[in-house]
Amino acid sequence: MRIGSIIDGIERTESRRPAMYVKNPYNQEQLAELIPADEQDVKEAVQNSRDTFHSVMKQMPAHKRADILRRAADLLQERSDSFAEVIMLEAGKPIRHSRAEIDRSVQVLRFASEQTKHMTGEVLPMDAAVGGAGRKGFVKREPLGVVGAITPFNFPLTLSLHKIAPALAAGNTVVYKPAEKTPLSAYRLVQLLQEAGLPKGVLNLIIGTGQETGVPLTRDDRVQKITFTGSLPVGRSIRKEAGFKKVTLELGSNSPNLIFEDADLDHAVETLVKGAFAFSGQVCISAQRVYVQRTIYETFLDRYVQQTEALNVGDPAEETTDIGPMINENEAERAQQWIEDAAAKGAIVQTGGSRNKTMLTPTIMTNVTSNMKITAEEVFAPIVSIIPFETEEEAVSMANDSIYGLQAGVFTKNINRAFRTADRLETGGVWINDISTYRQDNHPYGGVKQSGIGREGVKYALEDMTELKFIGIRLQEE
Repeated sequence: MRIGSIIDGIERTESRRPAMYVKNPYNQEQLAELIPADEQDVKEAVQNSRDTFHSVMKQMPAHKRADILRRAADLLQERSDSFAEVIMLEAGKPIRHSRAEIDRSVQVLRFASEQTKHMTGEVLPMDAAVGGAGRKGFVKREPLGVVGAITPFNFPLTLSLHKIAPALAAGNTVVYKPAEKTPLSAYRLVQLLQEAGLPKGVLNLIIGTGQETGVPLTRDDRVQKITFTGSLPVGRSIRKEAGFKKVTLELGSNSPNLIFEDADLDHAVETLVKGAFAFSGQVCISAQRVYVQRTIYETFLDRYVQQTEALNVGDPAEETTDIGPMINENEAERAQQWIEDAAAKGAIVQTGGSRNKTMLTPTIMTNVTSNMKITAEEVFAPIVSIIPFETEEEAVSMANDSIYGLQAGVFTKNINRAFRTADRLETGGVWINDISTYRQDNHPYGGVKQSGIGREGVKYALEDMTELKFIGIRLQEE
């Protein structure tokens, strides 16, 4: 299978760059040959998107945009099994989890379709200001123009749609640069949206490396917004290169979860096994640091190790598999080195830590310190650290001792403590009696500190993909 970029509805079949290849992370089977784009392709895609915005999208009524997104949701639901298989193959995500991603993606499209019809403005009381009598004021939302969407490998469909669907709902055009590790689902998504009625040129697909395609897309002054999910170093670079255009950056975390002595321990253990190890920990809000009150620490740890060791690690195509491979062997090697580095500094591996090519067993670490990579940085691997604490103040202090602040979890039956702790945690979101890893597609999602800028969640992303325009009228006396 050979795939290339899609610009103005036409697939590019030739390239000025060497071919790239997509491989199954589990068995290294070659899945596709990629025809990579370069800077010239990006320039053409942006120009086509700009032209299409002015000739097509600015004139398209909201009900038609809503219908296209709704039809796309229906088509995706009908083809959920085939899309799930593509994600399983290219990302190594266990098939059960891949199906769950399709379900979420359908929901994102439906939310966007509904939200399209609710881009409301307001009427301002102009006479509230001195001199405003006899004037009327209106505020409306208008689309930005061209949006550049740069997406990661870990949720190749859902996270793409969290950028593309709100952009289309708002009336923008999109230049879409997916992760080069997982372009097959992106390729099929563009085809599906076109089948749903999206005019050619509204969504242009650019397949290539970040340096060859992401950088020129970010720098291009004809692009009005860049929305990116990925690493902190790349996010810093995007913010520097983007100039005056809007940016939304979701840059990851080392999410804390606080377990107080009155928590429902069975629930905390069960959910945190999922929260730390789902998709091999390759989740921005994966439960990476788990702080447990010392009175229940040993009990929690014993149960947590036991349930972690019961996870089924293996072929992502198997229905019974809980944990599949990491995205490639380099990432698995890097994660194993972090484990070994922490162990050399005194950390204890309670379970896991072994690697076979891309497969890294779920790893629980104790006796860790805040300056170890496995706690200070984003591990993006099946590694979790369990850390005891004495008091609420100590737990909050340790949780906030991070450059990141995306999402956190707090487990307690004390409602006063729950809200008090949630208010004090320096994160963009807090779940009470649930894991940091839980995300719904209709709430504002984004971080503070170096976890990013801006918010996703369909309604909130859509708002940031528009500009406010004020229109004032001075009434004439007759």
